[in-house]
Amino acid sequence: MNFALYRELLAVRPIRRLLLVGMIARIPHSAAGVLLTLHIVLTLGQGYAAAGAAAAVMTIGIALGAPWRGRRVDTAGLRKALIPSVISEAVIWSVVPHVSYELLLPLVFVGGLLTLPIFSVVRQSLGVLATGKQRRTAFALDAIATELVFMIGPAVGAVAATSGHSVLGLTVVGLATSVSGLFLMWFNPPTRSVFPDAGLEAEELEGAEAAVVAAAPAHLQEAAAELAPLAAAAEERRQHGSGLRHRVIHNFSWFTAAVAAVFAVAAGAGMVLSGTDVGIVAALERTGHQAEIGLVFVFWCGASVLGGLLYGAMHRPVSPFLLLLGMSVLTIPMAFAADTWTLSLLSLLPGLLCAPVLSAASEKVAEVVEERRRGEAMGWYGSALTAGVALGAPLAGLFIDGVGPSTGFVAVGVAGAAVCLLGLVLQHRRRRRREAAAG
Repeated sequence: MNFALYRELLAVRPIRRLLLVGMIARIPHSAAGVLLTLHIVLTLGQGYAAAGAAAAVMTIGIALGAPWRGRRVDTAGLRKALIPSVISEAVIWSVVPHVSYELLLPLVFVGGLLTLPIFSVVRQSLGVLATGKQRRTAFALDAIATELVFMIGPAVGAVAATSGHSVLGLTVVGLATSVSGLFLMWFNPPTRSVFPDAGLEAEELEGAEAAVVAAAPAHLQEAAAELAPLAAAAEERRQHGSGLRHRVIHNFSWFTAAVAAVFAVAAGAGMVLSGTDVGIVAALERTGHQAEIGLVFVFWCGASVLGGLLYGAMHRPVSPFLLLLGMSVLTIPMAFAADTWTLSLLSLLPGLLCAPVLSAASEKVAEVVEERRRGEAMGWYGSALTAGVALGAPLAGLFIDGVGPSTGFVAVGVAGAAVCLLGLVLQHRRRRRREAAAG
C-alpha cells in the first residue's frame, strides 16, 4: 500500500476540511442508536423488541427520505437542501425524549425521513474534490474516519443513558447534528463538477458501495439505506440523458437467480449485524455494564476494518454465501459471553467477516449484472441491505424479551445461517440441472 497517497490527499485543504467536518458531524449520529435503545428500555420501560421496532421504523424513514434529499441537493443546491434537516434535527430530537413510546415511533420515522444526509453529501463531494486514483483513497480514508467515530460515539451514548441522562443525551444529539448541518451549509462543499465528468456518476456509486463495504457493523443502517437511492438516481440520470424524459421502462431481465442469491446474502448480512447490535446493548444492560458498550464496539468495528483490509489483499474471491455462513455461525458464540471482555473477544471473529461479506456481495453484483443495468441492480442491493437491517433488530429484540439477552445472538446467527444453507442448496441444484442439460 502506498501510504504517500494519504499524505498527498490530506495536503489538499478542501478535502482535509470536508473529512474533518464529516467526522465531527457523524459523532452525534453514532451515539443516537445506543441512546435511543437504552432510553426506550430504561426510561420508558419498554422491551428490546420495542427498541428494535423503533430502529426499524427509523431505518425505513432514512431509506424513504434519502431519494428526496438527494434530488434536492441536485436541483436546489446543498444549502437549501439541508434547511429541512437542520430544523428537524433540532426540533424532533428535542421532543422525542419527552413523549410516550406510541408518539415516539412516528417522530423517529420523520426524524429518519429528514436525517441530515451527511454520509451521502460527504461521499458526493469527495467524488468532486478528489480526482482519478485519489477518489478511491479519499473514500477509504472517509470510511476509516467513520469507523473511528463509531468506536467512540456508542460509548458516549451508553455513559449518558446509564447515568440517567438519556433525555439530555438525545436532545444534545439533535442540537449537535443541527449545528453540524449549519457548519456544512457555511462550508458548502461542491456536489457537482464545474465541467461534468462522464464518469462522475460511476464514481459516486463506487463511493456509496465503498461506504457499505467498509461499513463496520455500527453504521451499516444509514450507509445501506442511502446506497439504494444514490444508485437508483445514477441510473435515472443515465436513462434521462439518453432521451427518456417522461417515461422510464423498467426491464428486470438482469434479475437472475444469481442476482437474487446475492440480494439474499445482503439481506442476511444486514439482519445479522443489526440484530447483533441490539444483542450487545442488551447483554451489557442486563449485567449492569452498559457503560462498557463502547469497548465491545471498538473490538467489533475494528475487526471489520481489519477484515476488509485482509480480504482486499486476497487474489481470489470467496463466495459471499460462505462468508455470511461463517459470520452467522461465529455470531452465535457471543451468547456465551460471561463479561464485557469475553463479549469483546468473541465479537472479533464475526467482525472480521463483516466487510468481506459486503465486499464479496458487491463484487458479485458487478460480475453478474451488465454495466448498463448495474446502477439499478446496486439500488436493489441497497434495498435488500436495508430490509435486512430493519428486520434484524426487532427479531433479536423479540427473543431477548421472550427468553433472554443471549438468545438475540442465537436468533440472528441461526437465521443468517439458514439463509446461507438454503442458498447453497439451491445453487447446488441449479448447477446439477445445468450439468444434466449440458450432458
